[in-house]
Amino acid sequence: MESLSWVLEGQVATVLIQRPPANALASGLIKEIDAVLDELETNSDVRVILLKGEGRFFSAGADIKEFTTIESGEEFSKLAKKGQDVFERMENFPKPIIAAIHGAALGGGLELAMGCHIRLVSENAKLGLPELQLGLVPGFAGSQRLPKLVGRAKAAEMLLTSDPISGTEAVQWGLANKAYPEDELFDKAKEMADKIAKKSPGAMKAAIELLSYTKDDRFYEGVMRESDLFGEVFVSADAKEGISAFVEKREPHFKG
Repeated sequence: MESLSWVLEGQVATVLIQRPPANALASGLIKEIDAVLDELETNSDVRVILLKGEGRFFSAGADIKEFTTIESGEEFSKLAKKGQDVFERMENFPKPIIAAIHGAALGGGLELAMGCHIRLVSENAKLGLPELQLGLVPGFAGSQRLPKLVGRAKAAEMLLTSDPISGTEAVQWGLANKAYPEDELFDKAKEMADKIAKKSPGAMKAAIELLSYTKDDRFYEGVMRESDLFGEVFVSADAKEGISAFVEKREPHFKG
């Protein structure tokens, strides 16, 4: 792969975006993300994925140079659809994906981050959807995910002004989970990833599936599915181990 690499430390796969200078989301990079997800989904050693950018930015947007080579509206729509599909796959991915965002996550870069389950940011990072500055709109579901996270009024402000918010503000608005000084961000993200990796893979997969019902407010369907999965997970070896560990006052060791 040209723009992505990953390493396994413990049960955490750290995926690095390496497309200098800005880690811009060209269509090739989106395909590579899809291919890496193929590898990680079937690798039983991987329990959690940590996504970060090399260099100065997480990802400072879509590849504008690539835009100038696209001839027709239909081709643009195809590019958007591919990005939407990959980020949708991330959001429903059976293993948790954490984005560690430093520098900037703008445009397509923020849309990529919003496809992750958890976002950790540096306090001074810039997060925004500046597409209207170019006379465009977001194309990778950003117009739909941002209001779900920050509310409609704030999303309207961010879209219509094109102004980014800081990492600290992103936490206040619900766009990010936690903000840290930049030099602590990656260590803190790895700490959280390691903590999550100790959980039972079966239970994590079920929890992520249940969270997906809240995206389009299918409350009662979600509740019904929860009772089904509760029963399925309850009879697993990992659940027996978790309950035994609790009773015996020890740390559980989940095998998946």
